[in-house]
Amino acid sequence: MKKIITATLLGGAIVGSLLGAGTANADQSWTMPNLIGKDLQGAQDTIQSLTDGEVWFSSSTDLTGKGRAQIVDRNWIVCSSTPAAGAAFTATTAIDFGVVRDTEMCPS
Repeated sequence: MKKIITATLLGGAIVGSLLGAGTANADQSWTMPNLIGKDLQGAQDTIQSLTDGEVWFSSSTDLTGKGRAQIVDRNWIVCSSTPAAGAAFTATTAIDFGVVRDTEMCPS
């Protein structure tokens, strides 16, 4: 009996996601806050909180040009954002934070 219930619940979740249940309203938009100077994890958390979890992914780019991966997000400082602070964004907008290590200065 337990297996049947689990399969039914899983099947319902798959059908719901295929039909778009729980997805963001296409018209919903938010204003990008100024996150310059914030640590990368804090910036990501702010976006997720602002959008009630509708936007859960953002990328980040090492602004030194060294191509370093941001493994521990709290060790990186936001120097820029795309879209820029004050611009509108939606759940489908690509958000990227330009970052440097917390021991480095943002490039000018």
